[in-house]
Amino acid sequence: MKKTMRNAALLAALVLPLCACAGFGPGGRGRITGGAAYRSAVYEGTGRGFRGTVRVAVRLEAGGITDIRIIEHHDDQAVGGAAMEELLDQILLYNTADLDAVSGATESSAGFLEAVEDALARAGGLEDS
Repeated sequence: MKKTMRNAALLAALVLPLCACAGFGPGGRGRITGGAAYRSAVYEGTGRGFRGTVRVAVRLEAGGITDIRIIEHHDDQAVGGAAMEELLDQILLYNTADLDAVSGATESSAGFLEAVEDALARAGGLEDS
């Protein structure tokens, strides 16, 4: 069991950086550009979730996204809301909105990510790659 876990960790350590260099994983559409591309402030964005509008406030600083607040959503809190919270954490960790949807909450995830990308576009800090 220990050998299998060690092999999996080694494989991940070798493969994940290669995937990132090849353009897989976080970092394409929705990636934050340099700090000069936008003014540090809070920007609101909207998207369409499973049951309606998703509205967020995204705080940008020179280093990128520093905070996201979910202002409004009409999706089920246990599924859609939980997916949005999980994606919020990932966006702050990777500094990108180019993430995969949470399984079982695809439309809620898409609406949340759309709202964040809308806020980034309003800020002028979204790459077109």
